[in-house]
Amino acid sequence: MELVPGTAFMNDQEDIPPEYSDIPKDVLKHGNGRYKEVILVPQPSDNPNDPLNWPQWKKEMILLIVSLSAAVVGAYGPMLSPGFVLVSADLNITVEVLSQATAWLVLTVGLSLFITNPLAKMMGRRPVYILAICIMFATSVWGAVASDYESFLASRIIAGIGMAPYELLVQCTIGDMYFVHERATRIAVWNLFLLTGISGGALIAGYIIELDGYRWTFGVCAIFFGILMIFVVLFVPETAYRRDSLAVVIEADDRGSVGVHMKLGHEHESHHAEKGFSHNFDGSTTEKKHTYLKSLRVFTGRYSSAPMWKVFLRPIVMWFYPALIWAFLIYGTTMTWTVVFSVVNGVIFVSPPYNFTVSQTGLVSVSPFILTIIGEVISGPLNDWICMYLTRKNKGIYEPEFRLPLIMVAVILGTIGFFGFGATIHYDTHWTGPVLCFGIANMSLVFAATCVFGYIIDSYPRHNEEAFVAINARNFLTFGLTYFVNDWLAQQGPLVNATTTSSATPSATPDYEAICESQAYGYAEYCPQCLSQCEGSAYAEQCYYSVFTAINEIESNCEAHGGWNCEQTAVDDVCTDS
Repeated sequence: MELVPGTAFMNDQEDIPPEYSDIPKDVLKHGNGRYKEVILVPQPSDNPNDPLNWPQWKKEMILLIVSLSAAVVGAYGPMLSPGFVLVSADLNITVEVLSQATAWLVLTVGLSLFITNPLAKMMGRRPVYILAICIMFATSVWGAVASDYESFLASRIIAGIGMAPYELLVQCTIGDMYFVHERATRIAVWNLFLLTGISGGALIAGYIIELDGYRWTFGVCAIFFGILMIFVVLFVPETAYRRDSLAVVIEADDRGSVGVHMKLGHEHESHHAEKGFSHNFDGSTTEKKHTYLKSLRVFTGRYSSAPMWKVFLRPIVMWFYPALIWAFLIYGTTMTWTVVFSVVNGVIFVSPPYNFTVSQTGLVSVSPFILTIIGEVISGPLNDWICMYLTRKNKGIYEPEFRLPLIMVAVILGTIGFFGFGATIHYDTHWTGPVLCFGIANMSLVFAATCVFGYIIDSYPRHNEEAFVAINARNFLTFGLTYFVNDWLAQQGPLVNATTTSSATPSATPDYEAICESQAYGYAEYCPQCLSQCEGSAYAEQCYYSVFTAINEIESNCEAHGGWNCEQTAVDDVCTDS
């Protein structure tokens, strides 16, 4: 039950705000076990095909499959970095040109997101996942047999189209299947696979390149993508779900009677009562559970009624939202510098004073691999625990901003990792110095991603796809830096490179309390006038739900037309006490 974007009444306790004291919380669906006092957000329907109602094993299986796919996708991008010198010699190009090929791959990922995520919004997740994994399989085979640089580059560029959904669409799938109090842990699971794929891929690829040649790195990816393609087709059903929106408008006529106009789907009903509310809305469903074969349908209908051009342009508009600019700066800069460091490792560690072999350069990724796992094990559950703790302190009201305190861990780790990496290389310290700092920098990305993605999923539940496209505009930043980073490194050295990095990342971190204020905390005390009208109604549950949904619909409609002023005016109109 969402009150305003992301704000939710989530904890069943005694010291709730007065305006909530009469809400019949016992009729709302709660969690199980240790979460038995948690009011489920969002409230699941009675439809057995609602992903929120799927058995836990099914949710975890889907998450595991798409996360494994994300891991191989993560490995695919930087897997050649340990052998940049050998690969460039084999293709008769310079190291700078080879790093530019990686940059073009990153650019394609960024551009593709403007197509794949809106398509997922319109057509559902399943067809996009299937198409993407097929592209990755085909381009991996292509890369394994490419005989010249032009063919190699073309395979990398087209692969970017297939990589895009597994970098950003998985978060939307998590939002489809899991409740608010479960999401940070699952985001950490997905991020664990993605980031360990990035670091672990380079670790394994170093040995493959040294023993069998770089083409076998593509061959191994093709094997994994072929297996995962079968699993995606057979065991990843559509997770997008059309939820009927229920809106209510409260009016008072000249005689003082209250009118309630309710709209569900395409139906519109009007009811009037002298006191309180009344309506005949029935939230039950008679839909039967889909058979396994029916769940394998690739296309299951359209999931957005918005015009296609608007869905495709919305990420550009949303990029200017303050919260999304902040998310872009935090996640974007941290992820970009991590990728950049992966690119330069193949040059730094094969040169004096380290003189690593290709396989030894791959072993540099052991540090980020281990620290990423440790960070994910801590960050996800800790973020969910902090949210539940702050929700109890906030009298049972959850705010997405409760995801943000943990971001300070990312700032501290990022400053140490990025600056330390450049400084240790500049002063030719023992190899343990830069290797450890590289791992710490990756660990900072873990905490940043958990906070940022959890915050955005909860803040923009209706526009996850577009919001993540806006955030991942960071691919354009990554493209620019990976394109010339080796030239920059050669001209100014690692210390200047890393100092710029460590300065940029923490400076993007604002006071999270200011973000709380900017989110219009409270929506006029959650409209106590409207809630008081529900008291004593024979249909109190539907009444409360209607009021809250009306406010949520106002937010959605106003989001693109006037921002907070529009929302505040509209909410005031709905919440005017007759």
